[in-house]
Amino acid sequence: MAGAMAAGMVASRRLRDLLTRRLTASNHPGLGISLRLTGSSAQQEASGVAHGEAPDHSYESLRVTSVQKHVLHVQLNRPNKRNAMNRAFWREMVECFNKISRDADCRAVVISGAGKMFTAGIDLMDMASEIMQPKGDDVARISWYFRDLITRYQETFTVIEKCPKPVIAAVHGGCIGGGVDLVTACDIRYCAQDAFFQVKEVDMGLAADVGTLQRLPRVIGNQSRVFPDKEVMLNAALALAAEISSKSPVAVQGIKVNLLYSRDHSVAEGLNHMASWNMSMLQTQDLIKSVQAATEKKELKSVTFSKL
Repeated sequence: MAGAMAAGMVASRRLRDLLTRRLTASNHPGLGISLRLTGSSAQQEASGVAHGEAPDHSYESLRVTSVQKHVLHVQLNRPNKRNAMNRAFWREMVECFNKISRDADCRAVVISGAGKMFTAGIDLMDMASEIMQPKGDDVARISWYFRDLITRYQETFTVIEKCPKPVIAAVHGGCIGGGVDLVTACDIRYCAQDAFFQVKEVDMGLAADVGTLQRLPRVIGNQSRVFPDKEVMLNAALALAAEISSKSPVAVQGIKVNLLYSRDHSVAEGLNHMASWNMSMLQTQDLIKSVQAATEKKELKSVTFSKL
């Protein structure tokens, strides 16, 4: 027994020494990364202060801000129209989240609504021409037009689900119609006590067709919290996003991809996919840095992970 304990201690020391050498090897490509930041730039990096309008994000219906390090805040930004979803919104959401997916600095996203409510749903006045005046000169051609239109509208919310960065919906006031489609495509849902949800498509004579019927049954009762008001809710959502963003982006994005895969597949298929995924991802330097931080009892926010 004593021999086994001694061997274990030697192995532990060897692992620690190996981690230390790999982390401090200045002449090894990709490994010469300091775990400590110094000077004023370090203070700015560590402070997580708001950075204002996010570059490359200029929209009519959305406002995107960099609120703290590695966290983007996407606001539905038509408060005078109760954030109703106009034609620009359906197009700009796709553009916005495709950019976020490629943004190596972003590690988590919060979506909220500006003004008195999250969203009133589809802007019928703005969308009337596309819905009420379909293109085509017979039933078959009109049907193909509608199929293309619906598919494009579905992508407006599917793009959130496809985005590898965790997305937190922060809901206050009304979340109506298309708002339910939006929040069910997110990974986590927070709401204020005044939040209410309505699937309104049935009142317009149609079945919801851009995600609610597919996603709502899967998310009811999980990944949700209720807060007393909008300010408390938004602060909690941003705090959660900051916590997520402090962790390895390789790990976080891998978790999201595999959670979504496992949701739609059997346990055996999910395990097989996970094995194939991690056969490469376990080779990341993020693993070494995280283990080293744990052994030295450091917080992960003190570790610098490479962009992804």
